[in-house]
Amino acid sequence: MGIVGSRKTGERAQMVDPARALAGRQTAMAVPERHLVLGTPLVPPFPDGTQVAIFAMGCFWGAEREFWQADGVFTTAVGYSGGFTPNPTYEEVCTGLTGHAEAVLCVFRPSETSYEELLAVFFEGHDPTQGMRQGNDIGTQYRSAVSAVSDAQLAAAQAARATYEERLRAVGFGPVTTEIVTAGPFYYAEPYHQQYLAANPNGYCGLGGTGVACPVGVAGLEG
Repeated sequence: MGIVGSRKTGERAQMVDPARALAGRQTAMAVPERHLVLGTPLVPPFPDGTQVAIFAMGCFWGAEREFWQADGVFTTAVGYSGGFTPNPTYEEVCTGLTGHAEAVLCVFRPSETSYEELLAVFFEGHDPTQGMRQGNDIGTQYRSAVSAVSDAQLAAAQAARATYEERLRAVGFGPVTTEIVTAGPFYYAEPYHQQYLAANPNGYCGLGGTGVACPVGVAGLEG
């Protein structure tokens, strides 16, 4: 991609040492004012009565579509989280030298949906047993990850991971490799990545679920 220090494919599947991470920049990425599908703002402040969730599940083009189509979602945006480089570019993330995963910021209305139901969308929308890849997309940027913005989200994500792993193991899958961490900064991606599959309906989407239902949501972890 033309970035000095870019790593080979195999190396990109190993988390970069923070001391080797790219320096980044202080200037945040400018993004469109409105969501291409929902017509809502992409950046804060968000309305009272909404909450934020952050998920990474492979290429963020298809991942974002999973969430903007979900009930109770106010807005979505794509960006980078979980790494070391402030305000990275897409080119930089693709080198494997930022430590970031391609992520989706999902703002939802708890009065219309729950965090547990969004966890079901997350787990069912990809294969969370693949480590530092998703399908043919290989590298730390494609890892499965949940960045929790509260202790309640952290506990819910950990419980969902454990329950879903039981279901997956029962049908022959390996252990779930989803990273669950307390959220750090979310850095917005370039404007052309936002709602990419709405602007490019025939665009690439490398996501594929396991076909195994995640037992969370109304009939699962709630209550």
